[in-house]
Order: sequence, then C-alpha cells, then structure tokens
Amino acid sequence: MPVNTAFDFFIQMHITERCNLSCRHCYQTGMYVDEMSLPEIRDAVSEIADTMNDWKEAYGMHFSPSFTVTGGEPFLRADLFDILSSIRNQGFDISLLTNGILADDTRAKSLSAIGVKSVQVSIEGPEQIHDSIRGKGSFSGSRRGIRNLLDAGLTVTLNVTLSALNAGYFTDSIELAQAWNIQRLGFSRLVPSGRGEGLLKETLSIESVKDLYMKIFALDTGALELVTGDPVASQVTGSNSDDQGDIPMGGCAAGVSGLTIMPDGTMVPCRRLHIPIGNIRQDSFREVWATSGILKALRSRSRYRGKCGVCTRWAQCRGCRAIAYAFSRAQGENDFLAEDPQCFIEPGG
Repeated sequence: MPVNTAFDFFIQMHITERCNLSCRHCYQTGMYVDEMSLPEIRDAVSEIADTMNDWKEAYGMHFSPSFTVTGGEPFLRADLFDILSSIRNQGFDISLLTNGILADDTRAKSLSAIGVKSVQVSIEGPEQIHDSIRGKGSFSGSRRGIRNLLDAGLTVTLNVTLSALNAGYFTDSIELAQAWNIQRLGFSRLVPSGRGEGLLKETLSIESVKDLYMKIFALDTGALELVTGDPVASQVTGSNSDDQGDIPMGGCAAGVSGLTIMPDGTMVPCRRLHIPIGNIRQDSFREVWATSGILKALRSRSRYRGKCGVCTRWAQCRGCRAIAYAFSRAQGENDFLAEDPQCFIEPGG
C-alpha cells in the first residue's frame, strides 16, 4: 500500500442479539448473550483507536477507520446513543445497520446530531415479498423509519439479501429506492447460517448468480448508486489479465480489512463467519489481529482450496468466506477456506 493512500479499516460491532423481528434468513440465532456494558464498549473502542494511531505512526499509513454498529436491532439498546457518541468521539466514522422500524423522528434526528455517516435498512423487495421474509407489517414499519431518516438528512442505503425467495424482484427494489429518493441500494447473497440455515435450498445456483449480477451491472440506475460487499459481484466488471499476486488487497474483508465484535465481546473474522478468534473483554485486539491463526489462514493464498486457491483474482476476491463456510458445514466439512460454491468466475479468467 503506497504511503498517503487511505486504507479502509472497519469494525462491525454487534451491540445486542435482541431483535423486534424474527427474519427467516437471519444469520444469527437470536439467543440471549451477556452483552458488553457501556464502559466495556468504551474500553474496546479506545483500544482500537490507540491501535489505529500506533499503526499510522509505525507504518506511515493513513487509515480511514470506521465502525458499523448493528444487532440484532441496535435501537433496543437503551444506551445506543451513548455508544455512538463514544465511537464518534474517538474519530471513527459510523454507519448503523437497522431494520428501521424503531427509527422514529426523535431517534433519526439524534443520529444526525451525533454525526452518523449512513444508515442501512434492510428491504427484501416489494411489500408482499419483504413481509414473507421478515414478518407481516414489517415493510410498512421500515418504510416509516426510512422516511424519518431521510427527513433528518441522513444518507440511507437499502440492502437486499438475495436468494431464490426474492431475486426475481430486484428491479422492483430499484424502483422502490428511486421512488423513495434513496441514495444507495446494496445487495448481498444469502448466507445459510444461524436461523437462515434452513434456507440452504433457497440459495441461488451458480447460473442464477451469474445471470442476476450481469443484469444488475447492465442497469442504468441514474442517481441511485448500487453498492455491494460481495467479492464475486465486484469481479464482474474487473480485469484479471494477469495473476494479481499473493497479497490480499480487496475482496472479502474477513481478516484483511476488519473484523467483527459480537455482543458478548467475542471477536470473529466476519459477522457471518462465526469462528471465534478471541474476546475483547480479556484479549488484546492488537494481539489477536497480529497473531490469530485463523486470520493468518484467511490471508494466505496457499491455504485456500478449490478454484479460489488457484484463481488469478485471489488478491482482489477470495470469494465470500462466510458462504464457503456455510456450504462446507452443510456437507460436514467445516472448511472456511473452501471455494465459494456460487462463484461463476473461471479461475483462469
């Protein structure tokens, strides 16, 4: 990474497992855990901020650190705004992930006052499809929250979790976003884990993923920005004329440009790749990042299996590790370094 080039580094912090919905495809279980207290969260944020500053001084690199705060449903934490203020006071950008139902006018204005950079609200398609996945009445509740967030001047991203349940309605989601004057529409693939483990048969085939992504990237959405964290989707328009090397520089963020902290302090490589690598209540974030064998494996091309291990796009992709792990577990193998079973990119190009 060249000096003076900003390196994005983000922490996804789940502050509760509690939720006001019980979505069919959720990657979490909703089981009770001993949530970190506000002082514990403040200590964790402070340690991470100190680490970022030390890295900047030691390596001469400029970081663009951020926190994504979510749950469960984050608005169910009574001290949410204290948590957000503590993170913002340490200099981090903040994004909030919510279903939007509890985002009333007062809460939306409070998010804006704190300086939350963006809010992501999950919408799975038109009302009938959304409610069939997230529960009756959830669409209208989320719509009200979205209106309040926009009225408060916040940037809103709608996010769709793509599966056989709703993939055919993606253009409807685009029309909704445009009609509501949403700034961004995001999408990701269903990870069949947690409660969503029962939807393994509803995951998209390789051919369906390819067809859908080709259509998405051929669309002219005007002022609406399409965004995705799916490393496979990001390769549709990418170039791979030459092998891109053995140093991960993009693609799947797990173990490369951030990690996730669960409500009880457990650290995992990704919110959907639930492999514990430590607990920030007693383990050093800095030490875990530097010494975890799981993270080292995620950064090592030679450890990857199947076509992901030989793909010329490994440095900029590596497939979705959470999806690879979920499919592997379904086959009884528990291999988080397996190939992404929905990838349609040929290893040689």
